[in-house]
Amino acid sequence: MIFEQFYLGCLAHASYLLGDGGEAAVVDPQRDVDKYIDAAARAGLRIRYVIETHLHADFVSGHRELAARTGAAIVLGHRSGATFPHAAVQEGDELRLGDVALRVIETPGHTPESISLLVLDPEIPGRPRLVLTGDTLFIGDVGRPDLAGSRGHSAAEMAGMLHDSLHGKLLALDDAVEVYPAHGAGSMCGRQISSETRSTIGQQRRGNYALQVTNREDFVRLMTTDLPDAPPYFARDAEINRAGAPALIELGRPEPLPPRTFRERLAAGDLALDVRPAADFGAGHVPRALNIGLSGQLASWAGSLIPFDTCILLVTDNEDQVDEARTRLARVGHERVQGYLEGGVYGWTLAGLEAAVIEQWTVGELRARLPEIEALQLVDVRRPGEWRSGHVPGARNLPLAALETERGCLDPGRPTAVLCASGYRSSAATSLLERHGFRRVVNVTGGTNAWRAAGLPLACDEA
Repeated sequence: MIFEQFYLGCLAHASYLLGDGGEAAVVDPQRDVDKYIDAAARAGLRIRYVIETHLHADFVSGHRELAARTGAAIVLGHRSGATFPHAAVQEGDELRLGDVALRVIETPGHTPESISLLVLDPEIPGRPRLVLTGDTLFIGDVGRPDLAGSRGHSAAEMAGMLHDSLHGKLLALDDAVEVYPAHGAGSMCGRQISSETRSTIGQQRRGNYALQVTNREDFVRLMTTDLPDAPPYFARDAEINRAGAPALIELGRPEPLPPRTFRERLAAGDLALDVRPAADFGAGHVPRALNIGLSGQLASWAGSLIPFDTCILLVTDNEDQVDEARTRLARVGHERVQGYLEGGVYGWTLAGLEAAVIEQWTVGELRARLPEIEALQLVDVRRPGEWRSGHVPGARNLPLAALETERGCLDPGRPTAVLCASGYRSSAATSLLERHGFRRVVNVTGGTNAWRAAGLPLACDEA
C-alpha cells in the first residue's frame, strides 16, 4: 500500500494520498491540487476517489477541481447536504483500492456529516492498520463542537455526538491502530492540538486530555466551556465547500499596477495587503497597508481580518510572491485579489510617493523605555490562553482577531507598543491600528518569546 501525508504548515492542515493496485484516493485535499496529481503520477496511480472527512470550515477544498481533472468520484458523509454530484457514504460502507479497503465510520460531533476512514491492509489480516480521523480526533485534542451551529445543531448537541463517536467507535479500535488527523497545532478547529502529525489509538487513549473525561455530561461541559470565538471566515468556507469551489485557474492572475494607479485604487476603497516580513514593512510601506507576512499564517489571518467583499491589492518583494499570496488567500476563500504594486515599495518611493514607517523595538528597548513613557499603551495581541501563561507586566490583552472591534478602548493619540509571541501578529496589529489613525505605533520584535528568553519578569494575572 502507498500512503503519503501532505502537511501544509501555514494552515496546519494534513491531507493524504492512499493507493494500491494502480488506484488511489485523496483525502481532505487543499485547494491547489497539483501536488496530488503529480504524486499519483509518480507512483503510477489513477486517482479514483476524492474523499472529504467533512465539509471543512477553515479552508476551501479543491475536491471539485481534483475530481474534474482526474475523473474521480467525490465521496462525502451522507449528511453533508452538498449540492454537487457526489457519492454519499454511511457506516460500514467500503471503498476499494486494489487489495486495500477503506471502511467508513460515521463520527459526527465536529460536524454532522463527519466520517473517519479505517484502512484495512491485507498484509495484516483481520487488523486495521490506520484510521484517518478528520477533525473528530486530533493528536492531543478533539474537534470543536461549536462550528456547525448554522446547520441547526447546538454546541451541546454536537458535543454529545462527539462523545459517542470517540468512546463508542474510535476508542473501540485496537491500541496499535495509527491515527492520522486532518489538522495539527495552530488550527482553530481544536484548542490544544499537538505539533505531532501522527499517533496511535493507544497513545491518544492514555495522553489526550479530552479522552480522559468519559462521562457524557462532563465531556459536553468540557467541550462547550471557554471556547475561543470561531473565525469569521469559517461559516463562509464551509458553504463554499458545500457547493464546490471553482478551479484556481479560473480566478486569473493579479495585474501589475503602476504606483499612481495603485494609489488611485486605494483611494477608491481597495485594500493594500503587504505580505513582506515585519521588519521590511516597518522600514517603509504604502500608507494604510495591512501587513500579514508570507512567513506565517497569512491565509487564516487574512480570513479573520479582511472582509470577503474586499478587493485586495498586494505589496510584495517580487512577482513569485504574488502567485504564492494569491494561492494562499484563495485557500480560505479570498478570491478578489485583483492587482499588485509594480516595483514594490521601491517603485512607490521612486514615483515620488511617501512611504510610512512603523518603529521596531527590541524587548531590551521596550524594557528600557517603559519607565520613561508614562503615556505608553502596551498591548499584547496573543490569544487569552497564551496571555495567561505569562505576559509582559503592564500589558493589556486584546487578541488580534478581536482588535478591529475592541480597539475603542485604546487612545489613538497615545503611543502604543504592540507585542505577540514573536512579532508576526503584532506587526499585523500595528498596521491595523495605523489604518485607524493611531499616531504612533511600535512593533516589539521577538515578542514575549524574546522577553522570556532574556530572563525578564513575566506576570500571570488575568486579562
